[in-house]
Parts: sequence; C-alpha cells; structure tokens
Amino acid sequence: MESCNVELIFDHVGHFGKFQIILYMICAYQNISCGMHYLASVFMSSIPEHACRPPGKIRRAVFHNLSAWSLEDILALRSPDQKDHITVELQDGQIWELTRCSRTWRENKSDLNHESSGYGLNSSCSDGYVYDHSKWRNSVVENLNLVCKWKWYAYMIQPLFIFGMLLGSIIFGYLSDRFGRRTVLWSTSIAVFFFGTASIFILDYFSFMAVRFLLTMAFSGYFGVAFVYVMEFVGKKSRTWASVHLNTFFAIGVMLVALVSSLVNAWWLYQIILCTVTAPFILCCWMLPETPLWLISEGRYKEAQGVINAMAVWNKSRPCDLAELLSLDMSSSCDESCPAFRKLSLADLFHDWDVAKRTLIVWLVWFTANLGYYIFFMEATWKKEDQHLYLFVVGALEIPVYFFICISLDRVGRRYTAVSCLLLASFISVACVATPPSHKTLKTTAVLTVKTATGSALAFLFIYTAELYPTIVRCLAVGSSIMVSRMASFIVPFTNQVWIVLPQVLFGILAILSGLLSLKLPETLNKPLASTWEKTEQKAPENKDGSDEAPPTAQKGGSGKALPTAKNIEMGKHGSD
Repeated sequence: MESCNVELIFDHVGHFGKFQIILYMICAYQNISCGMHYLASVFMSSIPEHACRPPGKIRRAVFHNLSAWSLEDILALRSPDQKDHITVELQDGQIWELTRCSRTWRENKSDLNHESSGYGLNSSCSDGYVYDHSKWRNSVVENLNLVCKWKWYAYMIQPLFIFGMLLGSIIFGYLSDRFGRRTVLWSTSIAVFFFGTASIFILDYFSFMAVRFLLTMAFSGYFGVAFVYVMEFVGKKSRTWASVHLNTFFAIGVMLVALVSSLVNAWWLYQIILCTVTAPFILCCWMLPETPLWLISEGRYKEAQGVINAMAVWNKSRPCDLAELLSLDMSSSCDESCPAFRKLSLADLFHDWDVAKRTLIVWLVWFTANLGYYIFFMEATWKKEDQHLYLFVVGALEIPVYFFICISLDRVGRRYTAVSCLLLASFISVACVATPPSHKTLKTTAVLTVKTATGSALAFLFIYTAELYPTIVRCLAVGSSIMVSRMASFIVPFTNQVWIVLPQVLFGILAILSGLLSLKLPETLNKPLASTWEKTEQKAPENKDGSDEAPPTAQKGGSGKALPTAKNIEMGKHGSD
C-alpha cells in the first residue's frame, strides 16, 4: 500500500496564496524575537571592565599616563589585557592601588605616580566593585557581582544557554511529530513570553539561570518547528524562497539586538523590549491551524479537509475534495490501536542502513556548518572596538546572501549548493589561518566570507533536511540535527586551549569531509514532501546509480523494500501518485 501524493493539494488551493502569506508572516515575525533572544546572552554573559572599589570617595585616579577625576573614566579606557593596577587618591588623602580583584593601601602619599615599596594591608574588595558603564549599564554580571572568584558563574551563562537550545530542539521536535505542529508553536511562544518577562524580575543567580534555560529551550523548539510548519503549508513552487527567508527575519532580530543594545544600556529595559517584540505574536498565534500534511499522516482526514476548505476560500481557488483527490476513506478514523499512534523515537532515524547513513551525513553537515558559523561569528564580533556595529553589519550581510542562495537552490539544487558552500568555506578558512595578523582588512574579509558561507548553509539545511524525511518524523529529524549542531559550540572553547587555530583547522577538515559526503544525499529539488517511509525508501535505488533525481512520487513500487514502519499510516485503497 502506498502513501499518496499529498502535494497535489497545493495544485488545487494554491502554492502560496493569501492564506499561506498570513500564516507565514505570523511565524516569520516571531523569528525576529528568536534572533534577539539568541544573541541576548552574548551581552548578558560578557564581563565588563571593573576594579575593586576603594573605601571612600575618589579625588583623582591615575593609570599609566592617564589621569581622570573618576574611576569609571579610567575603566572605559583600560583594555582587558592590561593587568596593571590603578592608583587613586581619596578625598581624605589616602592613596590606594586597585586591581580587578584586590586593593592595597599605600603608606607613601607624596606622589600618585611614585612606586612606593611601603604598603599597608592588602585587602579584598569588601566594598564591592566599580564597573565600566560605557557599553553596558546594569548588566547581569554587575547586578550579581559575577566577577573575580565568582566569575565562573558568568562563564556558565553561555554554555547553559547552548545546552537549553540543544534540549529544546530535540524535545519539541519529537513533541511536534507526536502531538502536532500547532500545539508546539503555541506552547513555545507562550513560554518565550512568560519566561522572558519573568527574567526581568529575577534577582538571584540560580533562579535567573533556571528561567533563562527554560526560555532558550522554548525559543529553540519554536525555531525548528516553525520551519517545518511553513514548509508543510507552502507548495513546492514557493517552498524554497519561503523557507530560506525565514532566516531573513532572524537576521533582522540580530540587527535589532545590535541597535537596541547600543541605544539602551540598562539590561532590564533591554529585556522589556525583547518581551514587547514577542507580545504581538501571542495575540495572533491562536489563528494558526494544524498543517494538513500532519493531519493526513495521522489519519485525521476530516480535520485536514476543513483546513483545505479554509485555504481554498482565502485563496479564492476551487475547492479540493481529499477523498477524491487522494483516494482516502474519509469515514475511517484512527484510535489508539491504529498504527499511526505508534510512539516515534530517535531510533526511527536509523531504522535501516540507508536511512542511518543519510541521518549521519546530515548530522555531520549540520555540525560542521554550525562549527564554522560559531567560530567565525565570534571572531567577527568578539572584542571589537565597536562590537555593536560589527554585529549589525554581520546580520545585515546575511540578508542579500539569502537571495543568491535561493537562486542557487532553485537552479543548481540542494545537494550541490551544500557542497559548494562547505568547500568554499573550507578553502577560505585555511587562507584565513595563513593570513598574517598584520593584514587586518584581508583577514576580516576572510572571516566574514566564511561566516556568511556557513550561515547560508545553515539557512537552507532546514529545508533540505525537512525534504529528506517523511512527515511522521520530519520535526524529529530537523530537531535532532539542530541538537547535534549545537554540540559544536561546546567543543570550540576546549580546542582553543590546545591550539589557538585548532578550531579553524578542525573546521576546514570537517568542511571538506562533509562536503564530499553530501554528494551521497539525494536531490530533493521540485520533489513533493514524502508523507511516509515508502516514498523516502524509494530514493535509495536512484541514488545508487548516480542520478540527481529524487524518486518519482508518481511511480508505483520501487526496489526499496518497505519496512514494518512503512505502513504506519493508512492512506486508503491505493496512492494516486
């Protein structure tokens, strides 16, 4: 028994009509919030320049040949790699030498610039710390004093943030395949708003970390499921552009982070702005219907017919009868004894050798692309003199690139576009490592090129991965791929400790390997989305003889042997594809 070609629906009701445009804009708008939350921890976890607070009001501060009336002015001019102390004179005439984590009273009061050997007691920072407010005011690190012996708490913010994204992508991917796309979009969006608002009022470290962890789980889950949701509502004629340009809205979120963080120094106000961006989506998310492809895969034909009828009305197209078009038995329904209710798991992505190879290659490509993106994104923005400007430029550069990527995907195909991006990024990363530090312009250009190439690969890997797997495990496949890709963020700090350029070298090797292995993946350009494993398994015979074509969905049979899981969904008497 074959699965039917459910994409025939879009030939009747429209591939990207008014109905799909409204749903698309609602989902795309929330991606702006995801982009903002994604980079929020970059500023939250950054440790501002600081010094031990002296036990009194400062009359004058001196650091090397710099002199100022306030300690904050000196901190704004001192770079993180400068370890020397700051000498200050208090209103009562006392002279103290301040480091980041200690202070020392000087007996000799004759000259601030004089290095005296007579000192009093070397004491800890019992009066707290003074922070540089030139870039960020009232940050999490400052509010909780996460510096000196407590600075490792600040270092934990980013790893926990990444771990939350890792878990959120796989957990909500599974839940989406099990209970529906709409349920997950609703729940994650409400969670993003709720936990984002709660983080404003949290005053202790552990509560803040718990709330941020749940927040990152929620928006990571939303981000992966939203791609699949849009793909299952848009026909193949418009799917490439619609899916890839969801990343455009994410890039807009990145640009807004740079803009808002440069204008708003207060961390709590920054959080309020993030929550405000999310609020309109909460008011509109109730309008999102379940995707007809998921409803059909679950045997809920009457509900799917209702969604299709609504699409036809909004798009002003002719109605579509699922029973006639797809040869479905509309009177049948699934209960808990129906095979469609079998619980899916990660093992379904490895149920035979061909599918297992595909999954491992897809995971490697995702891991490599995110590894390169993380390495060169941080190198492009971290510790720059104007970090906000660099971040804005990095986000802005991605938007025009997505247009060229869409053209390549439609003309060259998914597979060769992936190979091209990975090999290009590999060669330029090697050139970047070989470029002397003195050639700053050339090195910056190489860094931005690799970052753009890997970012482009990540942008279309969502659509490519979703097209490689059937509806019943599509979100699980995308979610697990995102989970694997996030592991790259954990590896980079450890490889940096071994050799400063080891991450770039590792990426260059993996990019060549994953690029060549991508040639083993089937091409999915202009092919309908598979609804069951039967269609997916038909891809193996054509891929073996080197054909670029995905299996024709209109053929019956095929040499791929169906597994027991291939009949999870009762699609009717026989498929019309």
